[in-house]
Amino acid sequence: MWNSIAVERDGLTTVVTLNRPDKLNAFNAEIVDELLLAVQQAEQNDTRLLVFKSNGKGFSGGFDLSDVESSSDGDLLLRFVQVEALLQAVYHAPFATSAFVHGPCYGAAADLVAACQSRVATPDARFRMPGLRFGIVLGTGRLNNLVGSDEARSLLLRDKPFGADEALSKGFVTEICDQTEWVARQDQLLHDSSQLTEEAFEALTQRTTIDTRNADLAALVNSVRQGSIKERIRVYVEGVKAEKR
Repeated sequence: MWNSIAVERDGLTTVVTLNRPDKLNAFNAEIVDELLLAVQQAEQNDTRLLVFKSNGKGFSGGFDLSDVESSSDGDLLLRFVQVEALLQAVYHAPFATSAFVHGPCYGAAADLVAACQSRVATPDARFRMPGLRFGIVLGTGRLNNLVGSDEARSLLLRDKPFGADEALSKGFVTEICDQTEWVARQDQLLHDSSQLTEEAFEALTQRTTIDTRNADLAALVNSVRQGSIKERIRVYVEGVKAEKR
């Protein structure tokens, strides 16, 4: 059933693992669709904690740019809309959500992490959100709600990744720990969320989450439709390559 992710049930916990390690778990259309389906399925069973992890040397390289040349502007718009649908589903999920991050975590993947209620990083984790460099407004409102407007602007304007310590100090992640501690932290998160009934936890989430879904989607679509997104991404990729030369 799953090609780009792995989904495992462990009691009341559902663990979703990004599983494109040869592509640094980049977000192509398939992995985004599968992630969204996994979240939707978790909403239909007795999941109390949904965990995101990844296989390979890092969490994810973000939006997969490898097939941009063969994609139309419409294709790219649909893919970004699907990413936004995924982020909204995680952000407004009726159960506890957590991301366990190691290594690089960029772009749309960093937005996925920011959409989770708890965000655990290893000391070597590093983050970057370059979408605005090619004009994409994705996850900006949620990041603002998470860390505040000044810090959000600072992180989005960064041209280099920021590490786990800075992410913790700014509130982007909630804690730093080695992967050897992840199972214990996962168990503790399940214990904490299970102190409330499912109904009480959902009510808590609703009252502590700012609902900007319509505005976020509108901002995304408006940013994509302002000129050719394919051309903007192409220019961005060429710029990145030039910086590396």
